[in-house]
Amino acid sequence: MKFATRKNGTRDGELLLVSRDLSHGVSAADIAPTLQTALDHWEAVAPALSQRYDALSAGRAASAFALDTTTLAAPLPRAYQWADGSAYLVHSELVRAARGALLDEELWQDPLMYQGGSDTFLGPRDDVALESESWGIDLEGEIAVITGDVPMGSRAEHAGRHIRLLMLVNDVSLRALVPAEIKKGFGFFQSKPSTAFSPVAVTPDELGDAWDGARLHLPLTVQVNDAVLGTPHAGTDMVFDFPRLVSHAAKSRALGAGTVIGSGTVSNADRSVGSACLAERRALETVRDGAPVTPLLRFGDRMRVEMFDASGQSIFGAIDQRVVQYVPPAS
Repeated sequence: MKFATRKNGTRDGELLLVSRDLSHGVSAADIAPTLQTALDHWEAVAPALSQRYDALSAGRAASAFALDTTTLAAPLPRAYQWADGSAYLVHSELVRAARGALLDEELWQDPLMYQGGSDTFLGPRDDVALESESWGIDLEGEIAVITGDVPMGSRAEHAGRHIRLLMLVNDVSLRALVPAEIKKGFGFFQSKPSTAFSPVAVTPDELGDAWDGARLHLPLTVQVNDAVLGTPHAGTDMVFDFPRLVSHAAKSRALGAGTVIGSGTVSNADRSVGSACLAERRALETVRDGAPVTPLLRFGDRMRVEMFDASGQSIFGAIDQRVVQYVPPAS
């Protein structure tokens, strides 16, 4: 199944089912008003949702309409928890090498993960509004899973059964704010503004052979201002797979249905495929030439993150956003 959330003036929006080719949608609000409700009652509502999805994809759904992605929020407009990992250690290695540091050996054994803000996710076509270009604006193309309830202490070999949905991520990062926060020793906060997600979230069965239960084996296409920044392969060089990341998050706490867990920036050791963030390209330039040349994002720049199946069909739809200057509300 493919799910989206239509903006309707409420915080959590209206649950939609979206056809396999992303062309049409139909409301599922009579079955589950929101995606969070569906996740909370997954076993009870999944059969009815599946039946309607099959009718929609076959062109038989009553009240189907042409899908307009500009009307969509993130599949989960807000979540009880958003935890982002760092599964592609070739990315971490490169970024640290650019500042003359090595990746600690223990990071190859235990995932890095931070808890991000989850109260205000951005929709796939929402502007990224920020106060200053001096904050060092960057995009990060990632994959994320949404879980059902996960018991505390779930082992990696069992954690995959709790993965309900997958989606794409633009984890906006403010590079100039990172060093001061890292120095304090408490991790990211101001340097990680609201995260954006793809138009739809999909059940694992929609991915066919590209999903092996742990990794998504397809390239991720990341663009800045219509130029391809990179097409790194999401199934390659992923040191910690999604069941391992879910297990890591659940080591000392249960995870509630609707927990979102990210992969971190998709990155490959084969640098010919490009990068999923500007920081990585700038790090490559620093290692090679002594200083970065590629600028970070400026107001007016566009970002696009998308994934295509083997036939060239967009799976999740595109995250397509513009960076704009934030205008505070009138006091």
